[in-house]
Amino acid sequence: MCDLKSQTLPELTETLRAMGEPAFRGRQVFTWLHKGVKSYEEMRNLPGSLREKLKSRYPLAVPQAVRKQISRLDGTVKYLWELADGNCIESVFMRYRHGNTVCISSQVGCRMGCAFCASTIAGKVRDLTPSEMLDQVLFTQLDVGETVSNIVLMGIGEPLDNLDAVLRFLELVNHPDGMNIGMRHISLSTCGLVPGIRRLAELQLQLTLSVSLHAPDRETRSKIMPVNRAYDVDELFDACHDYFQKTGRRISFEYAVIDGVNDHDWQADLIARKLKGMPGHINLIPLNDVAESPLRPSRRLAAFQKRLEHHGLTATVRRSLGGDIDASCGQLRRKAMEEAQKGEDSQ
Repeated sequence: MCDLKSQTLPELTETLRAMGEPAFRGRQVFTWLHKGVKSYEEMRNLPGSLREKLKSRYPLAVPQAVRKQISRLDGTVKYLWELADGNCIESVFMRYRHGNTVCISSQVGCRMGCAFCASTIAGKVRDLTPSEMLDQVLFTQLDVGETVSNIVLMGIGEPLDNLDAVLRFLELVNHPDGMNIGMRHISLSTCGLVPGIRRLAELQLQLTLSVSLHAPDRETRSKIMPVNRAYDVDELFDACHDYFQKTGRRISFEYAVIDGVNDHDWQADLIARKLKGMPGHINLIPLNDVAESPLRPSRRLAAFQKRLEHHGLTATVRRSLGGDIDASCGQLRRKAMEEAQKGEDSQ
């Protein structure tokens, strides 16, 4: 693996040993990389000869913030990062009472096709590497000058569609010689890839699993979330029950409330039946208007929330942050792609 920052500490130590270096150099390089250095010259406790060898063999790729928007409403910061190959991804920095959170992307684009999401409009380009996920956290923290204590894998892409790289990222960001962010401070959101959920259940990582439910019935969910045709909602609920039994961790169910589509009382009743025997948190999301989508925010959000609470479920409405800066995932990248296309068309 040529990407040093995607290597675990044992792998990095072995890489340095193969270069004729003592084992302790691996930890030194690992620590520097996880501080967000932009060049090997910054690794001041390494011999100059080693820095030169690393530079020639393992070039460091550093993302460039090509756009940065700061909300005047709440200080939320949205980044559009350009990667080494010219592709762009998004991250969002948010301040909460419980600590600073960074929402990161796991793929360039997304192939899941959810009807209400801007991230998937142009499809998936490629998976992100572990280091490209890590860099979003590192360089956001360095840019804002505030410590990041929480991570949400809820940006562009489906994390469980890039699971091996995501698992390595989690190992890296959790390492005590790295950012040392505990698993209970990390949330992973999935649209419902059942094999990935079952794998996470076996690993028992103690992170917070968020499932993008958005409809409890087969017909509605298949219309707005194509993934339901591969992994039916009943199969998804079975996997969620299994996840809870094996990990003891409560699942958060994301639910974008769409006017006249998934906001009926009978759907709230069905959610209650499907969750019976498993504690769950329903995170109701006021739908964002996406220009290309005919779906609109629900006018029954409050009534839907009350119906869920009537069944004894915990249902909260997500506080919207960064509403004035295209903070919803995919919006800023989509705008940049449209502007680039217009530039090409005008030439």
